[in-house]
Amino acid sequence: MSKTESPYTNKYYLHFEKGMYLCSHCKTPLFSSKSKYDSGCGWPTFYKEAAEDTLTLFEDHSEGKVRTAIACKSCNSPLGHVFNDGPQPTGLRFCVNSYALHFENEEGKD
Repeated sequence: MSKTESPYTNKYYLHFEKGMYLCSHCKTPLFSSKSKYDSGCGWPTFYKEAAEDTLTLFEDHSEGKVRTAIACKSCNSPLGHVFNDGPQPTGLRFCVNSYALHFENEEGKD
């Protein structure tokens, strides 16, 4: 797993423009702005993927913790972690590093 960026200071933490968050490496659509919410954790947070089967999940034992890490299924680029304390309807909280994302608004622009 790559290094986690600092909370509350990253590019997309308080970014709520309508559009799509893509993998910064391969540009696969990962999360819609419709599923983004402020969880208070300091990182961009989503409650569901943009489409099924876009993420790879695996155990992460870094920082003395056991967590579920997420990576882009297309290019295996590390994204962040997923937790089981998110809102309904999924109950999931995808906590993603901003540097792993590329945003395109509804008109398809950066």
